[in-house]
Amino acid sequence: MTELPDPTRFTHVTDWVFDLDNTLYPHHSNLFSQIDAKMTAYVQELLTLPREDARKLQKELYLQYGTTLSGLMTRYNIDPDDFLMKVHDIDYSWLVPDPVLGAAIRQLPGRKFIFTNGDRGHAERAARQLGILEDFDDIFDIVAAGLTPKPARQTYEKFAALHAVTGPNTVMFEDLARNLAVPKALGMTTVLIVPRNFEPTFSEIWERDPDNEDDVDFVTDDLSGFLSAIVEGQD
Repeated sequence: MTELPDPTRFTHVTDWVFDLDNTLYPHHSNLFSQIDAKMTAYVQELLTLPREDARKLQKELYLQYGTTLSGLMTRYNIDPDDFLMKVHDIDYSWLVPDPVLGAAIRQLPGRKFIFTNGDRGHAERAARQLGILEDFDDIFDIVAAGLTPKPARQTYEKFAALHAVTGPNTVMFEDLARNLAVPKALGMTTVLIVPRNFEPTFSEIWERDPDNEDDVDFVTDDLSGFLSAIVEGQD
């Protein structure tokens, strides 16, 4: 499903903010499944648990603390740098370069940012493989956020203060509706990126947010097409 936008809804936008995982690259790339498996393995090794118990705990931490990292830091005082290095040691060749997406991003008027709960190195490697790294003004990662992940309000406020971003002039693209609640409250236009035709490749039940529907202005499973429609409508 593709919900083409009304370009007039975006004529005021000066700042374009994109989540990374399952947003700038599609769910069906399965890149995040590698990271997810690495996180399970980390928990398994840290606590000497069977794999299924480690995975269950990982999801509990994710749900309670926003990210597995935040939960592990809170409960087990782990080294965040060690965690980030290990879980992002993955094969980026799974990502297919997306020249259509790159062209659309380049033509958007204003500044473009990546805002991720991952680290900068991961964002740079993924964006470089997609062929879009040079199209962004900056990357705001979990380290810049003081290791406090989205959806914490202070993380969005820190990002906004750092880059002088004003809510009403900003649009945010995310694959998790819960991460759009604060942007919506700050006056941003919000766009939810969903799996292609809602395919369940890696959209697990624990990732869905039925309680955040009011925080979503637009929904699309085709980010390139969505952005291209905005650009073409503003020509």
